[in-house]
Amino acid sequence: MLCQECKERQATLHFTKIINGEKTEFHFCDVCANEQDGHMPGAKTFSMHQLLSGLLDFEQQMPSAHKGGIRKTREGLTCPECKMTYEQFAKIGRFGCSECYKAFQSKLDPIFKRIHSGNVVHGGKVPKRVGQHLHLHKEIEKMKQELQALIAKEEFEQAAELRDRIRSLEKKLKEKREG
Repeated sequence: MLCQECKERQATLHFTKIINGEKTEFHFCDVCANEQDGHMPGAKTFSMHQLLSGLLDFEQQMPSAHKGGIRKTREGLTCPECKMTYEQFAKIGRFGCSECYKAFQSKLDPIFKRIHSGNVVHGGKVPKRVGQHLHLHKEIEKMKQELQALIAKEEFEQAAELRDRIRSLEKKLKEKREG
């Protein structure tokens, strides 16, 4: 699908806006999406960065069990790579580099848990037009984790059955990729 803005590059950002039951879809390439500067179409005063920054400000204002509150514990957090502080990140709502996530992870996990109903691992969604084999690959990975758990519990008969199902799915995935 082509970008609806430039009509030249492949759309990689797919945004759906629903207002009063009326659904509008937007499709942008990376370049045009960056030109939007984080602002979503149809919302002149709202950006995703403002939303994230607002969540971080909310976390700062919450009381802490530690003496002095959360703000004091955050003052020392700095990314070792780009030297961005947590306070700077909270203000602008963007990471300075790829290492910032690791540097600020202890402060981000509670926010992600609140946003994502207790989950800190993002399972994600993949549009049907993009991820034909991804669903099968994720299923295999999930089954491999179950297999390890069965082996740890010494339930070898169930583990053998699961191993055979994994092999079958891997064969199916290989056939789909080749064919």
